[in-house]
Amino acid sequence: MVKKSTTKKGQSAKKTKSSSKKKQGNPVPWKSIMFKLGLTLVVLVSAYAVYLDAVVTKQFEGKKWAIPAKVFARPMELYAGRLITPSDLQSQLKRQGYQAVRDVSRPGTYARNGNQFVIYSRGFHFPDGSEPSRYVKVDFQSSEVVRLGGRDGKSLPLLRLDPQPIGGIYPASYEDRLLIRASQAPQYLIPALLAIEDRDYYDHFGISPTSIARAMVANLKAGGVVQGGSTITQQLVKNFFLTNERTLVRKGKEAMMALLLELHYSKEEILETYLNEVYLGQHGRRAIHGFGLASQFYFAQPLQELNLARTALLVAIVKGPSYFDPRRYPERALERRNLVLDVLAERSIVPVAEVERSKKLPLGVVSRELVSTNDFPAYIDIVKEQLRKDYDENDLTSEGLRIFTNLDPVIQREAQKSVTSTLKNLGKDNQLQGAMVVSSAQTGDLLAIVGDRNPGYAGFNRAIEARRPVGSLLKPAIYLTALERPNQYTLTTPVSDTAVKISDGRGGYWEPQNYSRESHGQVPLYLALAKSYNQAAANTGMAVGLSSVLDTLKRLGIDQDLPPYPSVLLGSPSMAPIEVAKMYQTIASGGFRMPLRAIDAVVDSQGKPLSRYSLSVERAFEPGPMELLRTALAIVMKEGTGRRIYQYVKPGIALGGKTGTTNDLRDSWFAGYSGDLVAVTWIGHDDNSPTKLTGSSGALKIWGNFMSNVPVQSVTSLDASNLTSIWVNPVANGRSHRYCEGALQMPYIKGSEPQAYAGCKADVKDNLFDKIKAWFE
Repeated sequence: MVKKSTTKKGQSAKKTKSSSKKKQGNPVPWKSIMFKLGLTLVVLVSAYAVYLDAVVTKQFEGKKWAIPAKVFARPMELYAGRLITPSDLQSQLKRQGYQAVRDVSRPGTYARNGNQFVIYSRGFHFPDGSEPSRYVKVDFQSSEVVRLGGRDGKSLPLLRLDPQPIGGIYPASYEDRLLIRASQAPQYLIPALLAIEDRDYYDHFGISPTSIARAMVANLKAGGVVQGGSTITQQLVKNFFLTNERTLVRKGKEAMMALLLELHYSKEEILETYLNEVYLGQHGRRAIHGFGLASQFYFAQPLQELNLARTALLVAIVKGPSYFDPRRYPERALERRNLVLDVLAERSIVPVAEVERSKKLPLGVVSRELVSTNDFPAYIDIVKEQLRKDYDENDLTSEGLRIFTNLDPVIQREAQKSVTSTLKNLGKDNQLQGAMVVSSAQTGDLLAIVGDRNPGYAGFNRAIEARRPVGSLLKPAIYLTALERPNQYTLTTPVSDTAVKISDGRGGYWEPQNYSRESHGQVPLYLALAKSYNQAAANTGMAVGLSSVLDTLKRLGIDQDLPPYPSVLLGSPSMAPIEVAKMYQTIASGGFRMPLRAIDAVVDSQGKPLSRYSLSVERAFEPGPMELLRTALAIVMKEGTGRRIYQYVKPGIALGGKTGTTNDLRDSWFAGYSGDLVAVTWIGHDDNSPTKLTGSSGALKIWGNFMSNVPVQSVTSLDASNLTSIWVNPVANGRSHRYCEGALQMPYIKGSEPQAYAGCKADVKDNLFDKIKAWFE
């Protein structure tokens, strides 16, 4: 028994020893495992690299950016006879970044000596072709251009300046950029950029160990982060493909993508993309990307016009657009700019003397107001409205279209100032609002739109969205309808300004009263319009027929279907200022109906024309009746409800217009025209509460302030062959003589003029006087 037990023990010991030997002879294969893990990692990294490679090439070779549509004002054109003040021209040149110099030797500069300018214009590619840069002398006499001459002294017919950018139609990201070629960069931009941001750019393959080591040394010496080791390629990758998160994973991804980018694309391609991608500032929600747009944003100048000092400032800003913002932190920006200049001198890129001269120059940054492209939101609203009829929203926000509009920057700013200053002067009611629409009397081009007392406010646009009762602004349509019937009505035909009671078509009665609550009996037609008598308008309107008046309003340009109610005669329909402008546009043009055009042309990103919004004109009224109406509207301004206008405008300038006041003084309107401009103004409260203003005491003041600050031409008579002009006694509707008391010279459609004399009789002496007068005339 004992022996058996001992044997088992021995066997067990042998087994243990054998097992131990077996383990020692077959160690764990760590090298194999590590190899397999490494191989797996290589495969994963390679797969990831393939994925990143696809991402890099797809985005870099496709459309890199969503480029907003750029919107431009109409170009300023100078020619002999152009009405513009020298100060307005100088202000506009400054707004467009033209530099005042002593010696005009390069595009984008000008000099002024009293009433003479020397301008070196920039070349520009317009929808109708390229305009070269020109050296032109412009001579003024008072507020009129009298001569243009070239460098050789020969007269020139026209100078067309490059148009002012006034806005954009942005994608959801609100990124904005102005694409440039590397060849468009000023002389020292790229050398300065590489010297500061990546001096080994042409010697590395996307990442630079030398730059990383240099940055580490600099940061250790400074005891903080003062220098980065990222190459320009890495910066581009971070901005173009990645986020700003600070993790090792993101940094690794950045390095890998930088290597891939350098593998596929040339240094020149990468650098040019960087020039257009780098973030350089913020303007509200609008992000400023690229040196091309940054030059406009900070200096209101094209990039290629920048001097060394301004070029260095843009390079300085790259390090931190917020921290080195030259408008908020000019000392920081100046110090950083001068550092860039010193580096250029140290590396012998720029002569030391030139660097020292540049360091003495100010930053040269213009105010945000000067370069703001959202100063005209009300105008941009109507541009968008008209564009959406022809273009998809995505095309407008991403294809880099260029929209050329009819906005006149000088007219627009005067309109804005007139609305703002007049409302301020009318009292302390900060809730009082205003709107204004200005167009060309002859073409219908929309020159200016103001939609708020704060013109830069991009919100509710009252010029095109606020529909309010228009009051007496519709009365001209009543009298035009009458004057188209010359056997029944002339300017001196008596009309009845007496109490009237008319069925309103809805089971009630309409009983209009005059503003003064008084009736005036029989009054000449022209005087009924000039004094804006409500009862006379209602009686005349019903006499010629409500349907006929509604048809006249259609022909004048009122598109909406107006209800056939008598109250329409006194302006009960609600309209926006721009709708009223269409009606008075037709009157101002002499009876030609035409659309109000905000857009002139659209071209693609390469300058290829896509659309032209050409002038469309249709004769809606014969010149005879229209001239009679215009005569009456001129009398409105001289002795009627618009007579206050000559407190603002020289009495010798002929104007036409009409006031409008609604019930309880809720809305104050004025619509009128000069020989070259049509303008409609409105004042009211958004909650429709009373303003305590009539058309004359409110909206007319905006109109007058505006017209007093822009050069205007007199209204001229229409060339109507069927008109004759005679002296009459208007009250008696009979013939008279110029020297008779109360006599007026009035136009008539031939055959409708009074035949009998009234009051002052003719004799031989009178006839001789008239013959002598006629001979001299």
